[in-house]
Amino acid sequence: MPTLMVSTCGTSLLMNTNPEARQCIHAHANVPRADALDAATRAALRACITTAQKRLEEASVTEMCRLSAELNAIVRFFHGDLKAPRDTHHLLLATDTFLGEAAATAIAATLQRHGHSACVQRITDLRTSDLEAFRLAMSEIVRLCAHEIQFYRQRGYRVVFNLTGGFKSVQGFMQALGMIYADESISIFENTSELLRLPKLPLAEPDALTIVREHHRIFRRLAAGLPVRSQDARQVPETLLMELDGMVTFSIWGELIWNEGRKRLFQERIWESVDPKIQFGPDFLSSTEKCSAAEKAHINERILDLTRFHCGPRGGNINRLDLKKLRQEHNGSTHECDAWASGEAKRIFLHYEGDSLVLDLLDSGLH
Repeated sequence: MPTLMVSTCGTSLLMNTNPEARQCIHAHANVPRADALDAATRAALRACITTAQKRLEEASVTEMCRLSAELNAIVRFFHGDLKAPRDTHHLLLATDTFLGEAAATAIAATLQRHGHSACVQRITDLRTSDLEAFRLAMSEIVRLCAHEIQFYRQRGYRVVFNLTGGFKSVQGFMQALGMIYADESISIFENTSELLRLPKLPLAEPDALTIVREHHRIFRRLAAGLPVRSQDARQVPETLLMELDGMVTFSIWGELIWNEGRKRLFQERIWESVDPKIQFGPDFLSSTEKCSAAEKAHINERILDLTRFHCGPRGGNINRLDLKKLRQEHNGSTHECDAWASGEAKRIFLHYEGDSLVLDLLDSGLH
């Protein structure tokens, strides 16, 4: 079975290859960009990065394990051999820092030299110097799990979280996410060479679908970027929302629950609009009656995209929506957008009515 290994990455590589510079590395671990450093410090840290890269290039597998916590766990997972198994891909989660990205990039290069497929994902705002920024970073990781990692799972990949490297706070959060999105989470047990392996656990009842279905209108408004007043969300469990100035938004856990529950919720039926500026014409729902569960999910996602585009504060066309004006009217419709693009692709035909968008029909595209 192909494997996707997601590794949290820290700066242990730089520390271990430059012991004399540990204090300097630690002091500047949260600096986002090299140009934010003075010239002397920047030069010193670049030299540390070069040393780390060179040490890894020359190191044996045993030495690599000593230098990098992340590689140590990866080697142990593959039974002491760094030779790339077939169909293995590594996603290295780097902090939003100069040193964190450099360390992750050096590890990715090492894996690639040994035949692995590996890429670095720098997580926006992932630093420990700012709690609010850190929370935003956790939300980005939730979205990464809900979309990119789920993409691999749907294609038959076994997902493994390697939580040996990186910030302790990130490791703890990823362990919780692993209960839902990973088939297994691994780490090196304390100071031994033993690999601690934790299997996936089921989401506790009430499950995500139950929670999302109960509060679907609030959740769909938040997902579309629409305002929700605190007083209108009083029935939603408080751990799922954050409140600011009388309004609410998803908490990290709320976004997690929403992303997990929406997949099944959207397969059930075509859900009504959450904003009066998005309306269904008289024939729209009947045109979707023969849709499969997966096709209904696509339509619900496009309705959410249309709501975000037309009613949200940011607006802007969304690439996957591909909303565009027709060359000529089609049964009263003036515009069309994608419903889904794979297989027998379908389009949603619609028109403007005052300041509202009216969804007229689901049909094949015009050619």
